[in-house]
Amino acid sequence: MHKTLEGFKNFILRGNAVDLAVGVVIGASFGTVVNVLVKDLLTPFIGAIARVPDFSGLIFTVNGSKFMYGELINALISFFLVAFTIYFFVILPMNALAAKTAKPKLVTTKKCPECLGDIPVDAKRCMHCTQIISK
Repeated sequence: MHKTLEGFKNFILRGNAVDLAVGVVIGASFGTVVNVLVKDLLTPFIGAIARVPDFSGLIFTVNGSKFMYGELINALISFFLVAFTIYFFVILPMNALAAKTAKPKLVTTKKCPECLGDIPVDAKRCMHCTQIISK
């Protein structure tokens, strides 16, 4: 019995399980923030511009069957607003931050002027064509 509990403890405390749990919790919280931003700020803004705050009442009838296409319009608007929000408020700022904090790549090779082979920056002779390289 003790071995079983030890194995379970090892399983739970592995980095992958803990990282996944943290990612799920943060992802759920972030999803809530994005949904509130879209629902409470961006959707009313679009409704104010379009003068129609909710499209769910839009329907058409064929042979007594109601087609509620307004719900589809609401879902599509919500989808595009969520995608817009994530791209402009998360992806672009994260890419800008990553670009600012990225370390510049060190140049370790250069092209031989004769054969265009890659050679070390400090090379005095090309290892491919034996051409003497001037600095």
